[in-house]
Amino acid sequence: MTDSFTIRVDGRVIEARQGQTIMEATEQAGIYIPRLCDHPDLRAHGSCRICTVLANGRSVAACTQPVERDMEVKNRHPRVEAWRRQLIAMLFVEGNHFCPCCEKSGNCELQALGYLHGMTATQHPHLFPRRAVDGSHPDILLEHNRCVLCGRCVRASRDVDGKQVFQFAGRGLNRHITVNTEAQLDHPGLDLKDKAVSVCPVGAILKKHKHYGVPVGERKFDHDPIGSDVESHDQDKVT
Repeated sequence: MTDSFTIRVDGRVIEARQGQTIMEATEQAGIYIPRLCDHPDLRAHGSCRICTVLANGRSVAACTQPVERDMEVKNRHPRVEAWRRQLIAMLFVEGNHFCPCCEKSGNCELQALGYLHGMTATQHPHLFPRRAVDGSHPDILLEHNRCVLCGRCVRASRDVDGKQVFQFAGRGLNRHITVNTEAQLDHPGLDLKDKAVSVCPVGAILKKHKHYGVPVGERKFDHDPIGSDVESHDQDKVT
């Protein structure tokens, strides 16, 4: 028996292979599923839930859920997109995201996801937490106000750099990224070339001495929406 089969995504039949995740199969077919914690160079984590889809009627994380023969996936369903808007809105209000003055504006994946889902404001009250900024490293800035706890830096430091500089600490609203067990960022093992420094989807990990290197209006998402490198977003939504 061949390990290749078909699944249906929003009514479209696509090819899939045994061992692929839903996200891998859809990306291969030119279908974009929004995501935040997922990164092509890192092991899938399934923590942000932005990539939630309906698979055979059950909500699953597309980045970790394996495909199955004859699986029916709903990615652009109104209910699924409503879930995503809620998750994105909560990420905005849980931190301090002042987009107009953020160096990552235009290159920020959270901001781009907000635009993609038609968000101009949130219906939730902002929490305005008190969070520190760690500028102790000579070349790298850790801006806790913008961190969305995606875990990319943790996985990159552990699995790619082999250093484990970043880790999670705390629970619930007190959960945060810590550096070398609550030490400052000025860690002898952290280097500008580390993968952990370049994978942050927002403006939480920034390289110093390179501020606003690309002018506003010329940044990655200023003209093309997130996911446009995979597919066009001008299709009619599935009902």
